[in-house]
Amino acid sequence: MASLQKRIKNFNIVRRLIYATVGIATYPGIAIINRLKVNGAEKLKNLPKKNVLFVSNHQTYFADVMAFLHIFFAAKWGKYKGIGIPYYLLNPITKIYYVAAAETMKDNWLTRLFAAAGAITVKRTWRAEGQEVRRGLDPGDTRKIARALDDSWVITFPQGTTKPFAPGRKGTAYIIKQNQPIVVPIVISGFWRAFNKKGLKFKKRGSILSVTIKDPLEIDYNAPVEEILEQVMDSIEQSKKYMLKGKHHLMTLVDK
Repeated sequence: MASLQKRIKNFNIVRRLIYATVGIATYPGIAIINRLKVNGAEKLKNLPKKNVLFVSNHQTYFADVMAFLHIFFAAKWGKYKGIGIPYYLLNPITKIYYVAAAETMKDNWLTRLFAAAGAITVKRTWRAEGQEVRRGLDPGDTRKIARALDDSWVITFPQGTTKPFAPGRKGTAYIIKQNQPIVVPIVISGFWRAFNKKGLKFKKRGSILSVTIKDPLEIDYNAPVEEILEQVMDSIEQSKKYMLKGKHHLMTLVDK
């Protein structure tokens, strides 16, 4: 038992070092070169330390989730209005994981470092080797996410792609139904404008990166997965209702 506790302690120390390294590397792009605007971070204060699932729309492979980590780390230190000076990286939270496509985490040493910073790598259910495919969530991937929820917070992107208003994947609804986590929606904007698709290079400096953390959803865990997924997609403003609003806004701009 003592040996196991020692291994866990050493693992957490390594995780903290990785988070601190990744945090230092990503801080300038999130808070200096661009400006991070955070709404609703105070809602993180009373969440339990495990079985919390954050669901969000997705605009880049890495910049989105790294911004979330900065916000969560800062909130641990009582900073809810923004992230400010990153002294929170001296002791970041170790029990945060995020779901990422396995193929995106193998590109280079930097993405591998990001993977070590809490990635739960899964097979894409909609794409493989550049080709469109349709397959269910791998049971092994589901178990990995369930194990993470048993002990920590997990961030996931139900669309599994950076394409706006892409349909949500039922795998997210199955995970919610099976594990009954607290589900917290997050809505982001501005990341696609500031960064390239991977979120590792700048497209436009001086952009506002907006992150809005909403109230936890009231979910009927006995509802069909289709109904749960629709609720999730509506909460992250990627449902058909919001897509139609977006089209109406564009048409209004053209008319003007």
